[in-house]
Amino acid sequence: MLLIKCPYCQQERAEVEFSYAGEAHIERPSDPAALSDAEWEAYLFLRSNPRGTHFERWYHIHGCGRYFNAVRDTVTDNFVRTYPAGMPRPSVHDIDDAKT
Repeated sequence: MLLIKCPYCQQERAEVEFSYAGEAHIERPSDPAALSDAEWEAYLFLRSNPRGTHFERWYHIHGCGRYFNAVRDTVTDNFVRTYPAGMPRPSVHDIDDAKT
């Protein structure tokens, strides 16, 4: 079982209380009408699938009901860090410090 710490509730809870909400830090196009079909398809459907550090959005469905971001290592499945939605993406240096 995965344990996830909600940055709002400040409690580490079982993964069944949360729902995965996709990749984090995906910027919405400023003018969606100007995109070609291929560009719109890429924005809607193409996501990274890295081995290692991955930035994700999660929803605390059975808790505070808020969205937040998480940094998860896809190899070990460990959550390195969680932080409130709207915060900037952490630097690689910050993530490496959290892993040690």
